[in-house]
Amino acid sequence: MAGAMLAAAQMPGSAPSDNPVAHVRQAKSLEWGPFVNGGMGVGDRSDFKFLWAGVQAGKQLTPVLHAGMFSGQFEYAVNVMPLWQAYTPAAGLKTFIYQGQTYTEQVGGGTYRGVSITPVIFRWNFLTRSKRFQPWFQGAGGLIYTTHKFPPDVLVPHGEAGGTSVWNFTPQGGIGFHYFTRANRSLDLGVNAVHISSASLGDRNPGVNASLQIQLGYTFWK
Repeated sequence: MAGAMLAAAQMPGSAPSDNPVAHVRQAKSLEWGPFVNGGMGVGDRSDFKFLWAGVQAGKQLTPVLHAGMFSGQFEYAVNVMPLWQAYTPAAGLKTFIYQGQTYTEQVGGGTYRGVSITPVIFRWNFLTRSKRFQPWFQGAGGLIYTTHKFPPDVLVPHGEAGGTSVWNFTPQGGIGFHYFTRANRSLDLGVNAVHISSASLGDRNPGVNASLQIQLGYTFWK
């Protein structure tokens, strides 16, 4: 899809309403707006569900850099999510197999709440012929704080997961696009693959090896 949308730049001089994509590209515009994120874990975390919401801001930093079909502009962005929730299976007994031994332990679970910030988002906005669609891909890294240790782990005597951490990191990457409804306004859709890991801040680091997140947003361009 991205390859089919990439082409030479629009000729300068178009009015913003005639070609909003070319307008924000030529102006190296600042963007900001709210978003909501929903997703699920994959693999052994496929029973995890997520709901996040917040605000993102970014700035296109370069003119168009030409590299054939990969021509485009570099953007730096950040986001803050005051709403961060993970829905995990209810607490209960779980059977483990470790080094050939089988054992059963009480494991935590339920809904986990917190906040998150992604202070490093490197985005590449592809050069496109379209007047409405602006495709992009990105790599990013963030931090989550949860009110209880996440993800659920074997409980210790006082009833908290003993091996994980209230702090987790979120290396991630994804693709998406802006759809300009009019000058300086766009609807946004993105798909991100997010890894959640405590980097061994706890005794164990079970993490969420992979989750898929779909992000919907609305952007104001200045």
